[in-house]
Amino acid sequence: MSVAGSRARPIRSVALHAALFVGAIGTLTPLLWMVGASLMKAGEANQLPPRLFPKDPTLEQYVALFTRLDLARHFFNSVIITVAATMLSILINAMAGYAFGKLHFRGRDRIFGTLLGALVVPAQVGMLPLFLLLREMGLVNTYMGALVPYLASVLGIFLVRQYVMSVPDELIHAARVDGAGEFRIFWTLILPVIRPILATLATFVFLSAWNDFMWPLIILSDSAKYTLPVALANLAGEHVQDVELMMAGSVLTILPVMIVFLVFQRAYVRGIMAGGVKG
Repeated sequence: MSVAGSRARPIRSVALHAALFVGAIGTLTPLLWMVGASLMKAGEANQLPPRLFPKDPTLEQYVALFTRLDLARHFFNSVIITVAATMLSILINAMAGYAFGKLHFRGRDRIFGTLLGALVVPAQVGMLPLFLLLREMGLVNTYMGALVPYLASVLGIFLVRQYVMSVPDELIHAARVDGAGEFRIFWTLILPVIRPILATLATFVFLSAWNDFMWPLIILSDSAKYTLPVALANLAGEHVQDVELMMAGSVLTILPVMIVFLVFQRAYVRGIMAGGVKG
């Protein structure tokens, strides 16, 4: 390697890290301002020049959200729907992925290929038929109706199937010879093996369900059952000038998903990478 080339490598490394640092600052600045504005007194966020941090931090905006505006009810609604959707989605997608990966039945590959074709269909296209179907079932304006779209997903089934296919068939055959039924094999043998991809799937479903705005807005007509994003959007229409109040609501909306993602970040990335390799 030439002397000029060896000198250019540190320069490129410094330039790359400098660019990444600038990008990180640009990404984090709006988030920092959002948190800072949520701790400001009413009207302080509209001052010029704008402040990044509050002069005298206060929690009065958060107190107003949970007392005067009763945002706790909507927060609780989001928790119910998101947690239930995540748990049921893990169970249903895991069972379906195991069936497509290890069970042999007529039309298995053809059915799975049809499911994969559904990936190219936008989710918004199926909202009207799903709404009409749930209306006939009497599930409109119910928590169950709000979490139905998350119960099973083509992507979730695909990820679990790819991971399940790495389990040796001999191990499953040995369990069957010992007298284990399919459910016992699934519960005691398959689930412990596929925990990394289930953690990935749980994180993905939790983030999607918590942040979803359109489907809860469509399926829920009672304002008392609104989830946090829908309630916050309505709040923004009524209190459009209360910037500090809106920022406090935004912090409450993104805080749970940030915590969940940071806690399961390693499992999420490891599951995605392992699923791709094992497939």
